[in-house]
Amino acid sequence: MDLTQNIILQDNLVLLRPFEASDVEELSSIVYDEDTWRFTTNRISTPSELEDWAAAALKDRQSNRRYTFVIVDKATGKIAGSTSYGNISVPDKRLEIGWTWLSKDYRGSGLNRHCKFLLLQYAFEVLQFERVELKTDILNLRSRKAMQKIGATEEGVLRSHTLMHDGRRRDTIFYSILKSEWPNIKKHVFQDLEQN
Repeated sequence: MDLTQNIILQDNLVLLRPFEASDVEELSSIVYDEDTWRFTTNRISTPSELEDWAAAALKDRQSNRRYTFVIVDKATGKIAGSTSYGNISVPDKRLEIGWTWLSKDYRGSGLNRHCKFLLLQYAFEVLQFERVELKTDILNLRSRKAMQKIGATEEGVLRSHTLMHDGRRRDTIFYSILKSEWPNIKKHVFQDLEQN
């Protein structure tokens, strides 16, 4: 998987395009919301934290570790948040979808579901990967429900797995979707998006 190429994914509602340094200004108008970062390992609450996030995203893409997208609402042309491919293992044909956040105006809007469909479809049908992983804080019930709704299988909990930005040690719950499961999930979970 060559992370130097520009991956553009879109349907009628959402556009996923590579994060660029020039996006920082627009992100600064939506990113400083404490609730966004409640269950994440780091938070963005100041301009310097946003700059650190942006620098890490660009560096991780250069080193083939993580590919960060911005989520654009096609109806308005505005950036709604960000998501990524990460923990990419080409030999094992697996990657993780994560590092996802949406501004408060877009939570519950259905935009995230569209993003997940596009990311899963590309991972399985274009990249021909065998496994897509997702994980979250065990306390993040909204995220856990969303993963179950898209057909992901709960695999287990890694206890005291990650240090959070507030000093709490997070129990992380893992989910996955396998390539062999994707056709059925696509047909039954995403049938309304398949034609977009």
